[in-house]
Amino acid sequence: MRVQPVPITQPAAWLRQFWLFARPHTIIGTSLSVFCLYLIAAADYGFGQLPALLLTWISCLGANVFIVGLNQLTDVEIDRINKPKLPLAAGTFTIQTGWIIVTVCVIISLIIAFAYGQELLITVVASLLIGIAYSLPPIRLKRFSFWAAACIFIVRGVIVNVFLYLHFQRLLFRAGALPDHIVLLTAFVFGLSLAIAWLKDLPDTEGDRLYEIATLSVRFGRNRVLQLTQILLILCYGGMVIAGLIGVPNVNNGVIVISHLLMGGFILWKSRAVALDDIASITRFYMLIWTFFFAEYILYTIAAWV
Repeated sequence: MRVQPVPITQPAAWLRQFWLFARPHTIIGTSLSVFCLYLIAAADYGFGQLPALLLTWISCLGANVFIVGLNQLTDVEIDRINKPKLPLAAGTFTIQTGWIIVTVCVIISLIIAFAYGQELLITVVASLLIGIAYSLPPIRLKRFSFWAAACIFIVRGVIVNVFLYLHFQRLLFRAGALPDHIVLLTAFVFGLSLAIAWLKDLPDTEGDRLYEIATLSVRFGRNRVLQLTQILLILCYGGMVIAGLIGVPNVNNGVIVISHLLMGGFILWKSRAVALDDIASITRFYMLIWTFFFAEYILYTIAAWV
Protein backbone atom coordinates (compact mmCIF):
# COMPACT_ATOMS: atom_id res chain seq x y z
CA MET A 1 0.00 0.00 0.00
CA ARG A 2 1.36 3.41 -1.00
CA VAL A 3 2.12 5.73 1.93
CA GLN A 4 0.84 9.29 1.65
CA PRO A 5 3.32 12.07 2.52
CA VAL A 6 2.60 13.86 5.79
CA PRO A 7 1.40 17.41 5.00
CA ILE A 8 2.80 20.36 6.95
CA THR A 9 -0.81 21.19 7.90
CA GLN A 10 -0.59 18.33 10.42
CA PRO A 11 2.09 19.83 12.71
CA ALA A 12 2.38 17.03 15.27
CA ALA A 13 2.68 14.26 12.67
CA TRP A 14 5.04 16.36 10.54
CA LEU A 15 7.30 17.10 13.51
CA ARG A 16 7.46 13.40 14.40
CA GLN A 17 8.67 12.64 10.88
CA PHE A 18 11.11 15.55 11.01
CA TRP A 19 12.52 14.13 14.26
CA LEU A 20 13.12 10.80 12.50
CA PHE A 21 14.61 12.60 9.50
CA ALA A 22 17.03 14.46 11.81
CA ARG A 23 18.26 11.11 13.25
CA PRO A 24 17.64 11.65 17.00
CA HIS A 25 20.82 9.98 18.27
CA THR A 26 22.95 12.37 16.22
CA ILE A 27 20.96 15.38 17.45
CA ILE A 28 21.43 14.28 21.06
CA GLY A 29 25.15 13.70 20.46
CA THR A 30 25.61 17.11 18.87
CA SER A 31 23.64 18.85 21.64
CA LEU A 32 25.65 17.19 24.39
CA SER A 33 28.90 18.06 22.62
CA VAL A 34 27.94 21.74 22.45
CA PHE A 35 26.58 22.17 25.98
CA CYS A 36 29.15 20.01 27.74
CA LEU A 37 32.11 21.64 25.98
CA TYR A 38 30.67 24.99 27.04
CA LEU A 39 30.38 23.79 30.65
CA ILE A 40 33.92 22.42 30.61
CA ALA A 41 35.18 25.76 29.32
CA ALA A 42 33.05 27.54 31.94
CA ALA A 43 34.70 25.44 34.66
CA ASP A 44 38.01 26.98 33.56
CA TYR A 45 36.93 30.55 32.73
CA GLY A 46 33.51 31.20 34.30
CA PHE A 47 29.97 31.46 32.89
CA GLY A 48 28.81 34.00 30.34
CA GLN A 49 27.74 34.52 26.72
CA LEU A 50 24.54 32.47 27.03
CA PRO A 51 22.91 33.94 23.87
CA ALA A 52 26.05 32.97 21.94
CA LEU A 53 25.80 29.46 23.40
CA LEU A 54 22.20 29.13 22.18
CA LEU A 55 23.08 30.35 18.70
CA THR A 56 26.12 28.06 18.55
CA TRP A 57 23.82 25.13 19.37
CA ILE A 58 21.35 26.14 16.63
CA SER A 59 24.16 26.48 14.10
CA CYS A 60 25.54 23.03 14.94
CA LEU A 61 22.07 21.46 14.82
CA GLY A 62 21.48 23.00 11.39
CA ALA A 63 24.71 21.48 10.10
CA ASN A 64 23.78 18.14 11.71
CA VAL A 65 20.36 17.99 10.03
CA PHE A 66 21.86 19.00 6.68
CA ILE A 67 24.46 16.21 6.83
CA VAL A 68 22.12 13.39 7.88
CA GLY A 69 19.38 14.67 5.57
CA LEU A 70 21.69 14.82 2.56
CA ASN A 71 22.76 11.24 3.26
CA GLN A 72 19.12 10.13 3.20
CA LEU A 73 18.40 12.07 0.00
CA THR A 74 21.22 10.24 -1.79
CA ASP A 75 20.39 6.83 -0.28
CA VAL A 76 16.61 6.47 -0.68
CA GLU A 77 16.80 3.14 -2.51
CA ILE A 78 19.37 1.70 -0.09
CA ASP A 79 17.37 2.91 2.92
CA ARG A 80 14.28 1.12 1.62
CA ILE A 81 16.23 -2.06 2.36
CA ASN A 82 18.33 -1.06 5.37
CA LYS A 83 16.20 1.60 7.12
CA PRO A 84 12.68 1.44 5.67
CA LYS A 85 11.14 3.50 8.50
CA LEU A 86 13.06 6.68 7.65
CA PRO A 87 10.70 9.34 6.22
CA LEU A 88 12.09 9.47 2.68
CA ALA A 89 12.38 5.70 2.38
CA ALA A 90 8.90 5.21 3.85
CA GLY A 91 7.39 7.95 1.67
CA THR A 92 6.10 10.04 4.59
CA PHE A 93 8.35 12.88 3.34
CA THR A 94 8.74 13.68 -0.33
CA ILE A 95 12.15 14.24 -1.88
CA GLN A 96 11.20 17.91 -2.34
CA THR A 97 10.45 18.21 1.38
CA GLY A 98 13.82 16.70 2.19
CA TRP A 99 15.64 19.20 -0.02
CA ILE A 100 13.73 22.14 1.48
CA ILE A 101 14.64 21.03 5.01
CA VAL A 102 18.36 20.58 4.33
CA THR A 103 18.56 23.87 2.42
CA VAL A 104 16.91 25.89 5.20
CA CYS A 105 19.06 24.19 7.85
CA VAL A 106 22.37 24.81 6.07
CA ILE A 107 21.53 28.48 5.43
CA ILE A 108 20.70 29.08 9.11
CA SER A 109 23.81 27.20 10.22
CA LEU A 110 26.14 29.20 7.98
CA ILE A 111 24.63 32.61 8.77
CA ILE A 112 25.18 32.05 12.52
CA ALA A 113 28.66 30.59 12.01
CA PHE A 114 29.77 33.57 9.92
CA ALA A 115 28.55 35.91 12.67
CA TYR A 116 30.31 34.21 15.60
CA GLY A 117 33.97 33.87 14.71
CA GLN A 118 36.44 31.65 12.94
CA GLU A 119 36.37 28.68 15.36
CA LEU A 120 32.64 28.10 14.95
CA LEU A 121 32.91 28.78 11.22
CA ILE A 122 35.66 26.16 10.90
CA THR A 123 33.55 23.67 12.88
CA VAL A 124 30.49 24.16 10.68
CA VAL A 125 32.12 24.51 7.25
CA ALA A 126 34.53 21.61 7.75
CA SER A 127 31.69 19.37 8.97
CA LEU A 128 29.49 20.37 6.02
CA LEU A 129 32.23 19.75 3.46
CA ILE A 130 33.02 16.35 4.91
CA GLY A 131 29.30 15.50 5.02
CA ILE A 132 28.93 16.47 1.36
CA ALA A 133 31.98 14.43 0.37
CA TYR A 134 30.58 11.47 2.35
CA SER A 135 27.23 11.39 0.53
CA LEU A 136 27.37 13.10 -2.86
CA PRO A 137 28.77 11.72 -6.12
CA PRO A 138 31.25 11.74 -7.67
CA ILE A 139 33.29 11.58 -4.43
CA ARG A 140 30.77 9.70 -2.24
CA LEU A 141 33.28 8.60 0.37
CA LYS A 142 30.78 6.28 2.03
CA ARG A 143 31.65 3.76 -0.72
CA PHE A 144 35.08 3.21 0.88
CA SER A 145 35.37 1.74 4.35
CA PHE A 146 38.38 3.75 5.52
CA TRP A 147 37.16 7.12 4.24
CA ALA A 148 33.61 6.52 5.43
CA ALA A 149 34.89 5.90 8.95
CA ALA A 150 37.29 8.86 8.67
CA CYS A 151 34.40 11.21 7.92
CA ILE A 152 32.75 10.31 11.21
CA PHE A 153 35.74 10.22 13.54
CA ILE A 154 37.31 13.37 12.10
CA VAL A 155 34.12 15.39 12.58
CA ARG A 156 32.90 14.06 15.92
CA GLY A 157 36.29 13.10 17.29
CA VAL A 158 38.46 16.06 16.29
CA ILE A 159 36.71 19.02 14.67
CA VAL A 160 33.84 19.32 17.14
CA ASN A 161 35.92 18.93 20.31
CA VAL A 162 38.89 21.06 19.28
CA PHE A 163 37.21 23.97 17.53
CA LEU A 164 34.07 24.21 19.64
CA TYR A 165 36.16 24.30 22.81
CA LEU A 166 38.38 27.00 21.29
CA HIS A 167 35.21 28.86 20.26
CA PHE A 168 33.90 28.84 23.83
CA GLN A 169 37.33 29.61 25.25
CA ARG A 170 37.48 32.76 23.12
CA LEU A 171 33.92 33.77 24.03
CA LEU A 172 34.46 33.31 27.78
CA PHE A 173 38.07 34.40 28.13
CA ARG A 174 40.35 34.88 25.15
CA ALA A 175 41.91 32.81 22.40
CA GLY A 176 44.47 30.35 23.70
CA ALA A 177 46.04 26.92 23.37
CA LEU A 178 44.10 23.70 23.72
CA PRO A 179 44.47 22.45 27.33
CA ASP A 180 45.58 18.91 28.16
CA HIS A 181 42.21 17.72 29.45
CA ILE A 182 40.56 18.65 26.13
CA VAL A 183 43.32 16.85 24.22
CA LEU A 184 42.52 13.73 26.26
CA LEU A 185 38.78 14.09 25.68
CA THR A 186 39.40 14.56 21.95
CA ALA A 187 41.56 11.42 21.78
CA PHE A 188 38.93 9.34 23.58
CA VAL A 189 35.98 10.61 21.53
CA PHE A 190 38.07 10.08 18.39
CA GLY A 191 38.35 6.39 19.28
CA LEU A 192 34.70 6.07 20.27
CA SER A 193 33.63 7.79 17.03
CA LEU A 194 35.70 5.25 15.10
CA ALA A 195 33.88 2.44 16.92
CA ILE A 196 30.55 4.06 15.98
CA ALA A 197 31.70 4.34 12.36
CA TRP A 198 32.55 0.64 12.24
CA LEU A 199 29.38 -0.51 13.97
CA LYS A 200 27.07 1.79 12.02
CA ASP A 201 27.22 -0.45 8.96
CA LEU A 202 26.86 -3.81 10.72
CA PRO A 203 23.03 -3.92 10.39
CA ASP A 204 23.15 -2.60 6.81
CA THR A 205 25.27 -5.31 5.18
CA GLU A 206 22.49 -6.59 2.91
CA GLY A 207 21.64 -3.27 1.28
CA ASP A 208 25.27 -2.09 1.15
CA ARG A 209 26.38 -5.27 -0.61
CA LEU A 210 23.52 -5.00 -3.11
CA TYR A 211 24.45 -1.41 -4.01
CA GLU A 212 28.22 -2.07 -3.93
CA ILE A 213 28.97 0.07 -0.88
CA ALA A 214 32.27 -1.42 0.31
CA THR A 215 31.88 -0.95 4.06
CA LEU A 216 34.13 -2.75 6.50
CA SER A 217 31.28 -5.17 7.27
CA VAL A 218 30.85 -6.04 3.59
CA ARG A 219 34.58 -6.50 3.04
CA PHE A 220 35.55 -8.45 6.17
CA GLY A 221 32.31 -9.71 7.69
CA ARG A 222 30.40 -8.79 10.82
CA ASN A 223 32.41 -10.97 13.19
CA ARG A 224 35.75 -9.42 12.28
CA VAL A 225 34.34 -5.89 12.60
CA LEU A 226 32.93 -6.68 16.06
CA GLN A 227 36.31 -8.08 17.16
CA LEU A 228 38.11 -4.95 15.94
CA THR A 229 35.58 -2.81 17.79
CA GLN A 230 36.15 -4.72 21.02
CA ILE A 231 39.92 -4.15 20.75
CA LEU A 232 39.36 -0.45 20.07
CA LEU A 233 37.05 -0.09 23.07
CA ILE A 234 39.65 -1.74 25.33
CA LEU A 235 42.24 0.77 24.09
CA CYS A 236 39.87 3.71 24.60
CA TYR A 237 38.66 2.91 28.09
CA GLY A 238 41.97 1.45 29.23
CA GLY A 239 43.76 4.55 27.99
CA MET A 240 41.44 6.81 29.99
CA VAL A 241 42.00 4.76 33.15
CA ILE A 242 45.78 4.95 32.71
CA ALA A 243 45.58 8.70 32.03
CA GLY A 244 43.52 9.18 35.19
CA LEU A 245 46.00 7.18 37.26
CA ILE A 246 48.89 9.26 35.91
CA GLY A 247 46.95 12.46 36.56
CA VAL A 248 45.14 14.83 34.19
CA PRO A 249 45.06 18.57 35.05
CA ASN A 250 41.74 20.42 35.52
CA VAL A 251 39.62 17.30 36.08
CA ASN A 252 38.90 14.98 39.01
CA ASN A 253 41.03 11.94 38.22
CA GLY A 254 39.11 9.71 40.63
CA VAL A 255 35.94 10.30 38.59
CA ILE A 256 37.86 9.57 35.38
CA VAL A 257 39.34 6.28 36.63
CA ILE A 258 36.23 4.84 38.32
CA SER A 259 33.73 5.85 35.62
CA HIS A 260 35.83 4.47 32.76
CA LEU A 261 36.59 1.23 34.57
CA LEU A 262 32.87 0.66 35.10
CA MET A 263 31.78 1.79 31.63
CA GLY A 264 34.54 -0.08 29.84
CA GLY A 265 33.83 -3.30 31.71
CA PHE A 266 30.09 -3.04 31.08
CA ILE A 267 30.34 -2.30 27.38
CA LEU A 268 32.80 -5.14 26.76
CA TRP A 269 30.53 -7.52 28.67
CA LYS A 270 27.58 -6.47 26.51
CA SER A 271 29.64 -6.88 23.33
CA ARG A 272 30.01 -10.59 24.08
CA ALA A 273 26.23 -11.01 23.93
CA VAL A 274 25.78 -9.53 20.44
CA ALA A 275 24.09 -11.99 18.05
CA LEU A 276 25.54 -11.15 14.64
CA ASP A 277 22.71 -12.89 12.78
CA ASP A 278 20.12 -10.73 14.60
CA ILE A 279 19.77 -7.16 13.28
CA ALA A 280 17.92 -6.08 16.43
CA SER A 281 20.78 -7.33 18.64
CA ILE A 282 23.38 -5.50 16.53
CA THR A 283 21.31 -2.32 16.56
CA ARG A 284 20.91 -2.43 20.35
CA PHE A 285 24.67 -2.66 20.80
CA TYR A 286 25.26 0.13 18.29
CA MET A 287 22.86 2.39 20.19
CA LEU A 288 24.58 1.39 23.44
CA ILE A 289 27.83 2.80 22.04
CA TRP A 290 25.97 6.01 21.26
CA THR A 291 24.64 6.05 24.82
CA PHE A 292 28.19 5.80 26.15
CA PHE A 293 29.21 8.52 23.71
CA PHE A 294 26.54 10.71 25.34
CA ALA A 295 27.66 9.64 28.82
CA GLU A 296 31.28 10.57 28.15
CA TYR A 297 30.50 14.24 27.76
CA ILE A 298 28.34 14.26 30.89
CA LEU A 299 30.94 12.43 32.99
CA TYR A 300 33.78 14.58 31.69
CA THR A 301 31.79 17.69 32.57
CA ILE A 302 31.25 16.33 36.08
CA ALA A 303 34.97 15.57 36.37
CA ALA A 304 35.75 19.15 35.32
CA TRP A 305 33.50 20.60 38.03
CA VAL A 306 34.00 18.23 40.99
